[in-house]
Amino acid sequence: MTVNTILPEIVLTIAALVILLVDVWVKKKEILGYIALLGTAATLIVALQSLTDRGYSFSGMIVNDEYGLFFQLLFLAATFVVIFMSMHYFRENTQMLGEYYSLLLFAVLGMMFMVKAADLVMVFMGIETLSLAVYVLSGCLRDDRRSGEAALKYILLGAFATAFLLFGISLIFGVTGSTNLAAIANAVAAKNILGEPLLLLGMGLMLIGFGFKVSLVPFHMWTPDVYEGAPVPVTAFMAVGVKAAALAVFLRVFLMALPGLNDNWRPLLIVLSVLTMTVGNLIAISQENIKRMLAYSSIAHAGYLMIGMVAGGDSGVPSMLYYLVVYTFMNLGAFAVVMALGQKGEDNLEINDYSGIGSRYPILGFVMTVFMLSLAGIPPLSGFMGKFYLFSSAVKEGYVGLAVVGVVNSLISAYYYLRVTVMMYMRPSEKDIAPAPMRWSLVLALVITTFLTFQIGLFPSFYLELAKNSIFFLK
Repeated sequence: MTVNTILPEIVLTIAALVILLVDVWVKKKEILGYIALLGTAATLIVALQSLTDRGYSFSGMIVNDEYGLFFQLLFLAATFVVIFMSMHYFRENTQMLGEYYSLLLFAVLGMMFMVKAADLVMVFMGIETLSLAVYVLSGCLRDDRRSGEAALKYILLGAFATAFLLFGISLIFGVTGSTNLAAIANAVAAKNILGEPLLLLGMGLMLIGFGFKVSLVPFHMWTPDVYEGAPVPVTAFMAVGVKAAALAVFLRVFLMALPGLNDNWRPLLIVLSVLTMTVGNLIAISQENIKRMLAYSSIAHAGYLMIGMVAGGDSGVPSMLYYLVVYTFMNLGAFAVVMALGQKGEDNLEINDYSGIGSRYPILGFVMTVFMLSLAGIPPLSGFMGKFYLFSSAVKEGYVGLAVVGVVNSLISAYYYLRVTVMMYMRPSEKDIAPAPMRWSLVLALVITTFLTFQIGLFPSFYLELAKNSIFFLK
């Protein structure tokens, strides 16, 4: 049982190592992308089968449950799309494909351990495995100064955030005598130490650490610079994968280990949610670079997601998980279009460059419009249903003011999302854009994300039911 609980992670690790070995011997580097796809598919199959061994293992460090499986499936699905995007993006630059795909899978490995962690030590190990891989991925364009700058900023600020998180873990261990999530909750209840200053300080420091990973204001300053400098597929991976993993472990830690401190951390999250939504949307309006605009959009969506965590209960948490699924695919789709319109990877990134795209490249214009409307929350697309469930859960739990702020911010966001659409269809072309021929892999990524953006919005019950069934261990 112990080995079976981490069998998906073992398969993923083997796939990452095989890529490194094959990279040494083969000349046609394109095969590495197919190996990454095969490894991801094998991991997905094993993950689905491993749920038969539910429960704790490795002395309570890891838990195999529906909650972890929900996020593992989300990570692996997103990884498929990112690999498809990468196969197009690195069609010419194949010098570092082995390291790239291997690091990508190791990053997913860290995410999978994060969502299965039942101990703060395992949480930390998962975060570091993810972070170290993403630090390198963000700077993998060795000849691009922006990519190196992005990696340097990310690792420096990430180190500070990790220090806050680790200090918070040490304080909680000092007060409760354990790093196990269930044991921490029992110790807090048994010792009646809800008002212990060191416990509250430890909670606050952990909140800062998680806030950095989720890009909550005021811990968001790294996000636009890193998103702009990193390669497009890495930016897409960070925007959806890293954020989802951080939110997953954030939920598990605070709802499993610190449920008695709800009255302490919930008001903080309300303030952070309002700040994050508002600052993200207002600054996004003034952005001229589409990657920076999507970066601030990502910050705003983190604020929306916090509404679900604040609401909690049987409606708030499932709506948050549903919105994460929605956000993943519509955001990946938007970055896939950005990549399709780029020349040599990182050109045509100004919003003005999109002028006239709708008439010159109608299919790309259509799918980009779909993603922009979904991000803005226009029905019947999935973004609308995600926001509907989030705001409804807040109203149901009595946080009407927070829901109103969310609706107002959603209206503000419509301005900069629709601006892209206006540029594509209502402005004459200002630049002669001739995208490189799209490989089948990027076409498939666009088809998958477009289909799911419609399908999840039109038929939300299946995904919402999965989200509800996954929170058994959090109740």
